[in-house]
Amino acid sequence: MPATTPDVDQGAEPDLVRGEDGALRCWWAAGTPELERYHDEEWGQGARDDQALFERLSLEAFQAGLSWRIVLERRTALREAFAHFEPERLARFDETDVARLLGDPRIIRNGAKVRAVIANARLLARLHAEGFSLLQVTEEAIRRAPDSRRSAPGRRAEVPATTPTSERLARDLRRLGWRFVGPTTAYAYLQATGWVDDHLIGCVARRSED
Repeated sequence: MPATTPDVDQGAEPDLVRGEDGALRCWWAAGTPELERYHDEEWGQGARDDQALFERLSLEAFQAGLSWRIVLERRTALREAFAHFEPERLARFDETDVARLLGDPRIIRNGAKVRAVIANARLLARLHAEGFSLLQVTEEAIRRAPDSRRSAPGRRAEVPATTPTSERLARDLRRLGWRFVGPTTAYAYLQATGWVDDHLIGCVARRSED
């Protein structure tokens, strides 16, 4: 799920919510058509292209401290403003571009996050030039610190905020120089890109019931 969902009252909401179409979905998917569509069509799907992975990790960084709903509402503008998260293009952004971004009311105007995404793009562009990728870094973290096999979550309380893999991935990325990534953000990225399936049992989007 998105790393934090401050707009959801976890004490009052059910674990699964029924949409207007009658389907049951994870609790955090309720609220807007954008959330429902993202939950059904993207979250937990196997993104493996480096540009797609970089976008998801960047969006998770933008979401820190905010509602995921805000990120989704501004994602189109974020894509346009950040060169569709193409690392090699974004790596060429300078302080003039930073000033332009911070003046754009359509996006999330947090200076630390804006500069972090640009710095991370430069890092990823260098990795690409050296023959490496974000996909490889992710796969290596999973290989070196695999999460123990756990049952499919039936309730939101069973979905962890961090795991050994996310801790290892965050540590590996920070060692490379990556900014604005901790174990919680790293785990949200692993969830979003389908390395783990944390749709609850009974959710229409869950791939399996094991």
